[in-house]
Amino acid sequence: MFKLQIKAAGKKIIYKPLSISVKYLIEEKKLSGSLNNLEKIFNIKLSSLQKKNFLAENGSEIRISKPSGKPDAIILSKVKINKDFTSDFFRNHLAGIIKSLEGEELQNLHIFIPSYKAFKNHFENEAHFYQTFIEGLMLGNYKFDKYKLSKKALKKLTVLLYADNEKLLKESTRKVTLLMEGVYFTKELQNEPANSLRPSDIANKVKSKLRDAGIRVTVFNEKELKKRKMGGLLAVGQGSNNKPRLVILNYKPRTKPKGKKKTKKIALVGKGVTFDSGGISLKPASNMGEMKADMSGAALVAGTMLAVAKAKLPVEILGVIPAAENMVSGESMRPGDIVVTASGKSIEVDNTDAEGRMILADALDYASKQKPDIIVDFATLTGACVVALGSVASGLFTKNDKLADALYKSGMNTYDRVWRMPMWDDYNKLIESKVADVHNTGPRWAGAITAAKFLEHFVDEKIPWAHLDIAGPAFPSDTNNYSKTYMTGYGVRLMFDYLSNINKN
Repeated sequence: MFKLQIKAAGKKIIYKPLSISVKYLIEEKKLSGSLNNLEKIFNIKLSSLQKKNFLAENGSEIRISKPSGKPDAIILSKVKINKDFTSDFFRNHLAGIIKSLEGEELQNLHIFIPSYKAFKNHFENEAHFYQTFIEGLMLGNYKFDKYKLSKKALKKLTVLLYADNEKLLKESTRKVTLLMEGVYFTKELQNEPANSLRPSDIANKVKSKLRDAGIRVTVFNEKELKKRKMGGLLAVGQGSNNKPRLVILNYKPRTKPKGKKKTKKIALVGKGVTFDSGGISLKPASNMGEMKADMSGAALVAGTMLAVAKAKLPVEILGVIPAAENMVSGESMRPGDIVVTASGKSIEVDNTDAEGRMILADALDYASKQKPDIIVDFATLTGACVVALGSVASGLFTKNDKLADALYKSGMNTYDRVWRMPMWDDYNKLIESKVADVHNTGPRWAGAITAAKFLEHFVDEKIPWAHLDIAGPAFPSDTNNYSKTYMTGYGVRLMFDYLSNINKN
């Protein structure tokens, strides 16, 4: 991990000692000639084998050392603009590059961004094109090692970016830097071990970070939760010595949207189970440690709001984070219990490991009563959604086509992708209860859908609402170079893009 300083460089290129340049070449008929031109520009000589390997079908990259320096090494990377090319190419590639350079005594990295014209069919606009390069560097540079005794001091690395539109590149760099503050905060919360991120801890960390960004933070303790009859949140947290909290975040912009009289108010609700043992319906021991990150929805909300406040987006946001620890004790919630929520609706508990939806029930009811224009909730809610979509996308559940289309578009722009799932009322029969208003689980089939239908019971039907089941992409996977090893921070880039365009939708 480096201490990165990313700059939009000017037209003049100055190579300081300990420098590497990254140059992209598009695969085309003139590729051989482009290699010859680069030899002249950089004063290098490629061997016949290097050229042949690079020009081959499977050739992708060459690294050439320059004993004379200026720069000390050059990385040539081939780009194929074919059916397999996606807007994630440069983000993913640079995430891999920055990781591979971590052990080197490098001080300066020069990256030459190719002309946007060749890629305009794959990106929303030129600013978005530039944004992917900066995101790749910052996502690939992340590491969570705060508890390691052997961690090394960060080496400073200056990254100089060169592009056709220097002004636009500078603006993209500024915007992405603010956005990535939110992504990093989300990842820090996700990767924190559960013994140092109990419900009170997440409330305190969020309060400390977000208040500094101008966001008003209110925390309801156990006494206040009882007063407000938030039975779902209390029931999930009753088995733990670390009692639940409800964290409420309010961001109001200082400026109104251009040409708009009314500032939209969006509620973001995030599941914050700081550790999920499954309760009495105990999870298997294998991989249970991953359940420290069952608060990824809450982390997503906190990180998104931090980025929005830093960027001063003209949209009002209400954040609601129900935080609880689902543990086993003599006080734990039991299968067969009936729990009454703040809405007055009752829940029959069949499986105490279906706890996330129960804390969201109270949070969604609270958000609905604040009368926002839109509600979006996020939760690592079901393994069924991972079975359906894997780790490449979250499940999107909504009856509102306009909201679904906007979230899908933002997902494709940012590569924090979503895929819409059915929300037909036929599925309601699967969570009917004979003794309560709703059952907290359905049968084996359609588990992600019945979880979403459960949540629907606690949202004002007049308010457009979407539920994102992020159980797949929130966790580490080999999907790309920036999702390996650590919790991913999924969803912050998605929501920042969506909220940046909210007044256009």
